[in-house]
This record gives sequence, structure tokens and C-alpha cells, in this order.
Amino acid sequence: MVRGTRLPISVPAKRNKQALKLTRWIGLGLFGSWVLIALFGPLLAPYPMGAFVSDTIYGGASAAHWLGTDYMGRDMLSRILTGARYTVGLAVAAALLSSLVGAGFGMLAVLLPRWLEECVRRVFDTLISIPSKMMALVMVSAFGTSIPLLIVAAVLSYAPGAFRIAHSLATNLATLEYVQVAKTRGEGRFYIAAFEIMPNMIQSILTDMGMRFVFIVLLLSGMSFLGLGVQPPAADLGSLVRENIGGLSQGALAVIAPALAIGTLTIGANLLIDSLSKSRDTQKE
Repeated sequence: MVRGTRLPISVPAKRNKQALKLTRWIGLGLFGSWVLIALFGPLLAPYPMGAFVSDTIYGGASAAHWLGTDYMGRDMLSRILTGARYTVGLAVAAALLSSLVGAGFGMLAVLLPRWLEECVRRVFDTLISIPSKMMALVMVSAFGTSIPLLIVAAVLSYAPGAFRIAHSLATNLATLEYVQVAKTRGEGRFYIAAFEIMPNMIQSILTDMGMRFVFIVLLLSGMSFLGLGVQPPAADLGSLVRENIGGLSQGALAVIAPALAIGTLTIGANLLIDSLSKSRDTQKE
């Protein structure tokens, strides 16, 4: 082979690259749209969320009500634009806290004395053995439902998974030379965790946080569908499905639209996370 020449990229590789870009843009478009709706939806809503604007229940799409009306004659477009803030906002807050708690303890546990690391691991192993919905149901039954409690329940359910991933990554990184050199210099545990270990595992943690976001959206929507999530007069997307379930036999937009909203939100997040993960793996190769 002549020096300086490049081997042509194969057709399958080009197609895979194009498919990866397409997947990323679709995921970014769907997920980004719902983030924007969560931020600005209440400002764009044509009616107040709880306003009774029609005498027709389960009304179809019309010029006045693009997504029809619900079981009480309220505008569904306005309720979805406003309710998305709770679904996206709570899921983002819970996913961020889950990753911070799990990853923080995962990194620090590696640097703790052996007996203390084992105690931390056993605590998180106990929490991860409890199914997420069971954890949330027990907490709601014991303390009643509220937005802070829902976030705490989601964090307790999903922080253990983040801990196990972070602990596994940190265990491998802690054996590398640059970490041993930092220990030899006399650096403290927090410094080593924050400046030596964390930068080399941040991408994996962010990918895992994205997956936690999807799981938490489904958990909170399921809790709201059972009537144990966000309470009236507020409503999230899961609440909108539950309260309009009576219109399912009629094919009412009032129940189909919020269900599709949950689906597009989770699918968009999944596509975006998957494309970013595959792109990172391709770069490594």
C-alpha cells in the first residue's frame, strides 16, 4: 500500500454511520421537543389547565381544541402542555439525584477502608433487591403521596443501580497508575474521587443517568395511573391517562394523546442514549 493513502470506508460502515446519525437526530428531536414543552408548555397552553371550556366530553379534534376535550370538557392540549412539566421535571430531578447519590457513593466506597466499603455495598444491595414499584407503593402507603416523596422513592429505587455501575468502574480505575500516584502524593479521598476517577467515568455515568430517566418516567407514570402520583388539581401525563380511561372504548383523544406523549418521550430518550452509546463505542474502535 502506498504511504499516505487511506483505505476507502466500506459501504456497510457508511450505512451504519448514517443510520446512527439518523437515530440520534430522531431521538434528539423527540426528547428535545418534550424538554422544550416542559419548559415553555404552560406559556403556550391556549386555556388554563383546569378550565372547563366545552360542554362536550371526550370531544374529538377541532379548530378550538386540537387534541379534543377530556371527561369534564377541559382542553386536552392545554392539560398535556402543562402536565408534561411534572413528568419531565420530576424524572429529570430524580434521575440526576439517583446518579449523584449512586455514583458518589460508588466512587468513594472504593477509597474507603475494606470493612466500610463492604457495609456500603450491603446497604445498596439491600435496596436494589426491592422492586421499584413496591418501594414506591410502600412509601406512599406509609407517608402519603407528595411530589418530594415521589422523588425520594425514585431515588431510593434507582440509586442502587447507579451505585453498582459506578462502583464497578471506579474499582477498575482505582488500580491504574495515576490513581496510585495520587495516593502516594498524599491526596485525600474526595480529591482522588473528583479529579482522578470521575473524569474517566463521566460518559458512562451520563449514559446510565439517561437510562434511569426512562425508568423513572415509567415508574412515576405508573404511580400516577394508579392514583398515587401527582394529585389534582395538578396532573402529569400518567394522571391524564388514568382520569380519561373511560374514553378508551370510544377511541377518545383524551386517553390516546397522553399515552402517545409518554411513548414518544421514552422512545426519544432511548434512541438518543443508544446512539450516543454506540457512537462512543465506534470512536473507541
